[in-house]
Amino acid sequence: MAEMGIFEVMYSTRALRRFKPDPVPDEIIAKIVEAGTQAASGSNDQNWLFMVVTGAEQRARVGAIYRKAADRAHMTDYIKAKFGGPDRQGQLIAKSVVHLVEHIQEAPLMIVPCLKSSAAMQDPKFRERMGRLEGASIYPAIQNMILACRALGLGTVLTTLHALYEDEMKEVLGLPAEYTTWALLPIGYPTDKFGPVKRKPVAEVAHRDRFGNPWPGRR
Repeated sequence: MAEMGIFEVMYSTRALRRFKPDPVPDEIIAKIVEAGTQAASGSNDQNWLFMVVTGAEQRARVGAIYRKAADRAHMTDYIKAKFGGPDRQGQLIAKSVVHLVEHIQEAPLMIVPCLKSSAAMQDPKFRERMGRLEGASIYPAIQNMILACRALGLGTVLTTLHALYEDEMKEVLGLPAEYTTWALLPIGYPTDKFGPVKRKPVAEVAHRDRFGNPWPGRR
């Protein structure tokens, strides 16, 4: 496989939710996880843990939790209502999301990125004020893994629905109390195509210095 440039990787990384049954080799999995470990980590604590799920029975357990969470969140109804109009792209997104809910256990690989809470974050008062910042020590690693998947010809998507049943997920994975899951990445060789992705232009999403000051190029 020809080596891809970083911008080519970023600009063609789509959310892919349908996978072939082909297993992902361990050496490829190791590359994905290692890419995650190259990300920034608060104070360089590297309190992350990456649960790699490949066994069929374990994937079925994780999938059952994910589907239960999707039912609780009325995800299928929400997606159909949001994307169920005449727009073809929206319809494709809806079908893709529903497919993942129904078939997530068929992904040959799942990675569940976790983070061990620091002593400060275990203080309820501190967590209430600062807890939303904790993700800064795990989401860069998750994005690294997503980009690594693209570079290696693998598809994935960042999902978080399982967190509605966090305790059950931790029990299935055997996680100690001090660890929290932050995402679920179903991974596999995709049946759909990679990018390019459609995004709003910079001029629509960037302001200079203060809100309301348009970025150059915006009228």
